[in-house]
Amino acid sequence: MKCVAVVVLLSLLSRGRSAPLSSCENLTKPITISKDEMLGKWLYIGGSSDLPGSRSLGHLMTSVWLDVTATTESNILTLHQTHRVHGKCSSLIFNVTFENSVMVIEQPFYLKEIYLPTDCSNCLVAYEEITSGEDMFTSLMLFSKTNSVSPAALEMFRNQVECFQMPLAIMMNPNAEICPDDISPSEGISALNSLFEAKMGHRVARILDSLFDMFVN
Repeated sequence: MKCVAVVVLLSLLSRGRSAPLSSCENLTKPITISKDEMLGKWLYIGGSSDLPGSRSLGHLMTSVWLDVTATTESNILTLHQTHRVHGKCSSLIFNVTFENSVMVIEQPFYLKEIYLPTDCSNCLVAYEEITSGEDMFTSLMLFSKTNSVSPAALEMFRNQVECFQMPLAIMMNPNAEICPDDISPSEGISALNSLFEAKMGHRVARILDSLFDMFVN
């Protein structure tokens, strides 16, 4: 159950070709997004990351959705994330700070999330940097209000992945069954932090990631 806390996927194992530098400047330039635009239910379409274990999870995970709601504090949002991994649904909930188009978690690890351009009016492209002790991880994720995303928007996202020199994104099956809304969530921050601090687990996870990429694709 703890492994499903990871929603980010691994780098340095299979780098793709780089997109042209001129286009990358536009594709990776942060955009402005309001709190109201962040709210609502988002379906996870796919993504890439260098967090150990993320590619293994990406191959086992069949669906993820994220519900973002406001709180009584103007700069605090609640994220309720539910995912299906190997046929089992689990759910996490945690608060984040959102100001000036940037989402932040400051403790017990530091996470900064900014948002990038997309051709899809109902989509959100999120770029994360996570710092835990001396370790830093990055991820790029595509979310949508619907499970149908245009080929042009998917191609743009793949180009953004190339711009960051990440491995090929692992995409969800748009026809996969998503989990119901009534699953009791666990507190998400502590579960995520335990994964970031598991140094020995990172080495094992990287091996599993390479094996999944080798045999699943």
